[in-house]
Amino acid sequence: MPRNQRILLVVAAIVVAVIAFVIAQPGDDDDEGQSAGNTPAQTESQATTNDEAEATETETEPSPPPEPEVNRIRIRGGSVAGGAKDIEVTRGDTVVIVVSSDAPDDIHLHGYDIEKEVAPGRPARFRFKANAEGAFEIESHVAEDAGRDPLVARLVVQPS
Repeated sequence: MPRNQRILLVVAAIVVAVIAFVIAQPGDDDDEGQSAGNTPAQTESQATTNDEAEATETETEPSPPPEPEVNRIRIRGGSVAGGAKDIEVTRGDTVVIVVSSDAPDDIHLHGYDIEKEVAPGRPARFRFKANAEGAFEIESHVAEDAGRDPLVARLVVQPS
């Protein structure tokens, strides 16, 4: 059998399977789904069975972890807009920090020894697991070199 015919046969089989699945699905409308032969006991039994199936699916499929909070910091004119802030997390959390600046700079997270470049239109994005407890300073190297307060933020990692 030529390759094109095999592909056509597989596609046809998939289409038939999808159509059969759609036709076999029960209706979504509560009133239309009940036939005259269903007694209240049968309907209640079916609802219990459906609830149990949904509960089993929920128990076996853990929900994905929530997205971590994004901590945004803006540096304008060499200073942190709104002042340096404390970012508090728990050990084991995923930390996301985005620093934007109106001038090129190097941003350094002490303790984790992560350094990122930031420039206008190119924010520095920090994403890491908080595995060390304590307080860690996030500093601007440009501010430090200019003799200004380099503190951008303070990361505080609490025990889990």
